[in-house]
Amino acid sequence: MATEYSKPLPVPQPESDHYWEQAAMGKLVAQRCTDCHEFQFYPRVFCTHCSGRSLEWQELSGKGTLFTFTIVHQPPHRGFAGDVPYIAAIVELAEGVKMPSQVIGIEPDPEALSIGMALEVVFEQATDEITLPKFKPALQ
Repeated sequence: MATEYSKPLPVPQPESDHYWEQAAMGKLVAQRCTDCHEFQFYPRVFCTHCSGRSLEWQELSGKGTLFTFTIVHQPPHRGFAGDVPYIAAIVELAEGVKMPSQVIGIEPDPEALSIGMALEVVFEQATDEITLPKFKPALQ
């Protein structure tokens, strides 16, 4: 890495190790319950829909829409000071799962953003171990 990453990083847990391994390879994955067939995010040891424990990983399309967002003007940590303002968002993926992320590649301007706008995943390598999925406006 050319520069040291100064923002807080997620702490991988046994149930999320596969997620981070796949993100490092540029793949977005989520757990899907083999009992009720629902997707879930973030990774857990049981299904949040039916409490089943039969979960499998499936690669997602990486396509989604902007479900909700906020424009962050006050950095929550000193590592984000150079990034403000930025867009923190919940993205609803094509497969139905919602995940928190950051929208990049567009001005953090309420006039430029719209609920339902098409997004696609991109990956930012934060460290050798952690690659973060973020989203940018999809090409129409």
